[in-house]
Amino acid sequence: MIPYVEQNSTSAATPIWPVARDDLERWKSYLDDRKKRWLAATGFDGESGKICIVPTADGDIAGVAVGLGDGDDMWAWGDLAGDLPAGTYRIASDLMPAAATTATLGWALGTYSFTRYRETEKRFATLQLPEGADAEAVTRTVKACFLGRDLINTPAQDMGPEELADAAAGLAAAHGAACRVVVGDELLTANYPAIHAVGRAAARAPRLIDLTWGEANAPKLTIVGKGVCFDTGGLDLKPSAAMLKMKKDMGGAATSLALASMVMDAGLPVRLRLLIPAVENAVSGAAYRPGDILQTRKGLTVEVGNTDAEGRIVLCDALADADDEAPALLLDLATLTGAARVALGPDLPALFTDDEDLAAALQRHGHSLQDPFWRLPLYAPYAEKLKSKVADLNNVSDGPFAGAVTAALYLKSFVDQAASWAHIDTYAWNDAARPGRPPGGETLGLRSLFATIAERFAR
Repeated sequence: MIPYVEQNSTSAATPIWPVARDDLERWKSYLDDRKKRWLAATGFDGESGKICIVPTADGDIAGVAVGLGDGDDMWAWGDLAGDLPAGTYRIASDLMPAAATTATLGWALGTYSFTRYRETEKRFATLQLPEGADAEAVTRTVKACFLGRDLINTPAQDMGPEELADAAAGLAAAHGAACRVVVGDELLTANYPAIHAVGRAAARAPRLIDLTWGEANAPKLTIVGKGVCFDTGGLDLKPSAAMLKMKKDMGGAATSLALASMVMDAGLPVRLRLLIPAVENAVSGAAYRPGDILQTRKGLTVEVGNTDAEGRIVLCDALADADDEAPALLLDLATLTGAARVALGPDLPALFTDDEDLAAALQRHGHSLQDPFWRLPLYAPYAEKLKSKVADLNNVSDGPFAGAVTAALYLKSFVDQAASWAHIDTYAWNDAARPGRPPGGETLGLRSLFATIAERFAR
């Protein structure tokens, strides 16, 4: 079921006329003089997302012109459900199936509201499913995106390691998957010492979430998501302003759960494994310290140069576990570095991989789906910046430069056997309202990742 989209069609629905800028004059040539004068008076020019409600002679709505810009902007549809008067609308143009699907998806994504703590009073208009639209694909995508947004938006008081594990268990139950959770001191006996070290200071026990689904002999797809449910910075304490959004530090885990949902919903022919190290980076007498030497699952020792670089520490145990199975594709998603945001801003997740085909596919789908990545280099000489005099490596570099690159190189130290690996450094958040993307948690790159996986593991 797609929110605010109905499959029943009726001629009583108000028509929507989608108009690209370069098609505006041709479209207007079919209109009567009264409508042409109205469009001219309102200044409608086909700019993406702009709407013009065209009245009848007696003041009712004759239809709505919607600007598509260059003609392929999904987000042109993103505010329509909330901006149009309540009622049912239909797209009064013949669209190709891909365009019909895109329009429906843009419309539906704009209806998201986070209502756990306060009911919204906003009312949305309803769209009749346009002919040719892939309702199954839209449903799958919207469900996954809304799941990820809800998880990120939930404050840490109600979204700690246990609640994140519950979300994974619920997803597993819905798809007949298995879900194992290793909790607290069990992490030490199960050889996840780095996860334990970061999470042991919190009142809520750390854990590793391990979901598996699919045929055992299918190609292995493994996804690792950073699940730091709140990040104080540890003993290297963040300033208070920097903590305000730290409920989103599990955005990689939320996006990973959303991606796993899409993979299972689509029934892709893979052996899916989802690993989420879920911790809270807290301050107490049990907190790990700057200068500590940590053991890791892979056997490498890590000197703690900064306790606020905890994400890569919990990820390295999960990556080492994942890598032991030599998956065909290993992905990790994490809200990892401020350096990536300084370089690329909030909208472009940084992509790191040494697989040229994978990089090309992710960037190609990112462009076509308006869900982009920007590739940054795994510049091997910068690994020198992670050297330690007392351990195999340090968790931070020896200077202020290339922080996103050195973080990716740290993670790469724990991946040897996977046929293909990519690291995604994401912001997982919308700072401001934009069409289809309300402020708050966001599953950046989700649609492009799924399209790449579906293409790579096509039946």
